[in-house]
Amino acid sequence: MIYLSYICKCECYIHSLKKDSQSVLAEATIIKKLGDNRYLADYNGVKCIAIFNPFVGRYYVDDIYGIQPDDDAQPTGGESA
Repeated sequence: MIYLSYICKCECYIHSLKKDSQSVLAEATIIKKLGDNRYLADYNGVKCIAIFNPFVGRYYVDDIYGIQPDDDAQPTGGESA
């Protein structure tokens, strides 16, 4: 049996590629599910948060505000130590 280290590689809407309020597709890797409609994704070597929109059948990868540190998949911003 083959075990994958990710859920899927697919065309996703990437936040940083948005042009004139128009979403742009690019390939990203959905690594794992973190919670209800919350996923860890990899886009160009950057780990970030993604959500799935069932109405359009695509993941939305936030590579601007949802960047995650390499050591864990906890959200950045808003937490106190």
